Parts: sequence; structure tokens; C-alpha cells
Amino acid sequence: MPSSKQYLEYVLEQLSHLDEISYRAMMGEYIIYYRAKIVGGIYDDRFLVKPVKSAVSMMPDASMELPYKGAKEMILVEDFENKAFLSELFEAMYDELPAPRKRK
Repeated sequence: MPSSKQYLEYVLEQLSHLDEISYRAMMGEYIIYYRAKIVGGIYDDRFLVKPVKSAVSMMPDASMELPYKGAKEMILVEDFENKAFLSELFEAMYDELPAPRKRK
């Protein structure tokens, strides 16, 4: 089931206080970028982030879920209405995320 545009807009509103948030639609889902690095995405109307060490330590009880069949597990973000938490989470994750790939 593809994610709804309304859910995307809701998540983006919760992230609106952060600079350089962007997204890209991909096969009915949405990839979320923070300062040009992939932080996570929206899959089946669920907000998931990459399971880097800082994210795991900040959300130790969060469930790990598959964004789609054949993918690696990601962390389900349930407390995305807490803008201060999201800022702290994204800032903590940023240095652990891989650099963006160069496009040809």
C-alpha cells in the first residue's frame, strides 16, 4: 500500500523547524533527507529511520520494522509529534549517516 500524500505532509510539518529537510517520491513511498543525507523514509504510512547507533540509543524500545519486502529493518519513529526530540534525533544521526552518492 503506497503512503498517502497527507501523511507525508503531516511528517514534513513536524520536521518543518529543521533546515534542509527534503524528500523524494519513490515507488509510492517517500525518502526523507536531512542536509542531503538519507535519514529514513515514509513506508506504508509509517515514519522509519535508519538504525544508526545514535538512533538506537535514543529510542531503545522502538520497534524495528521492514520498510518493504527484502529491505533491511529500520526504526519506527512513534514520537514524531515531539519537535525537540526530532531535532535532537536528526542532529545525533547526521554524522553517522553515509555521505550522499555522486550522481553521474
